[in-house]
Amino acid sequence: MPCFRATDGVEISYRCWEQDSELPLVLLHHGFVASGRTNWEAPGIVRKLVEAGRRVATIDARGHGDSGKPHDPAYYGEARMAEDVTTLIDVLAEPEVDLVGYSMGAVVALLTAVRDRRVRRLVVGGVGAGVVELGGVDTRVIPAETLVQVLRSDDPASVADSPAASFRAFADAIGGDRVALAAQAASVHARPIPLDRIEATTLVLAGDDDPLAARPELLAGALRSAVVRRVPGDHMSALRAPGFATELVGFVNAAETPASAVS
Repeated sequence: MPCFRATDGVEISYRCWEQDSELPLVLLHHGFVASGRTNWEAPGIVRKLVEAGRRVATIDARGHGDSGKPHDPAYYGEARMAEDVTTLIDVLAEPEVDLVGYSMGAVVALLTAVRDRRVRRLVVGGVGAGVVELGGVDTRVIPAETLVQVLRSDDPASVADSPAASFRAFADAIGGDRVALAAQAASVHARPIPLDRIEATTLVLAGDDDPLAARPELLAGALRSAVVRRVPGDHMSALRAPGFATELVGFVNAAETPASAVS
């Protein structure tokens, strides 16, 4: 995979699917523990975007996938990852992008759109009221300190009953660097996000059984122009629901800016 060096020297990997298209690049940012491959390629979302005529890129966040994995929490946080997204847009010399993020990546995408006017359309999944009320992923459901503890535990059986156990199992299944992941968990964004500054029309995609995406209408209402769509599934499975890709592709390929709506 190609890579670039972030402003603090961390190596960031990405992948592009190019074809003839006059539409902006669709840039996909994955969630916590995952990577471009697991969140976007494996469920067929990249393929469906390409089949719909779009140029696509995925980025592996620091600490994830093929990117650098420092163990110091000072290198982490969604704001730092948003800077990496902006750097990638610079590297690719894209005048506009349609930016898509899931869970942690949704917070990264929102922070990017606050300050980068090159974001034409925005899709955020796996988040809801927590972004408005806490400034990031909903740590009332899974506290950051619980994630850190589960990831740092030497014995997965000892944390099997934790609400964060699924994230530990996912990290173990894909061979994730648990120390690096714990560093991100310790640095999770928890400050107010000026959502009213986001100019991009936004789609909020929520799994109907996802506690981390509860009350997505509150998030949509804090944005200038947003629609809410629900798909079947919880936090781990909503991305694989057929409706997720259908809603995403339809939104970024819509000829006109959709009116605000909730459904």
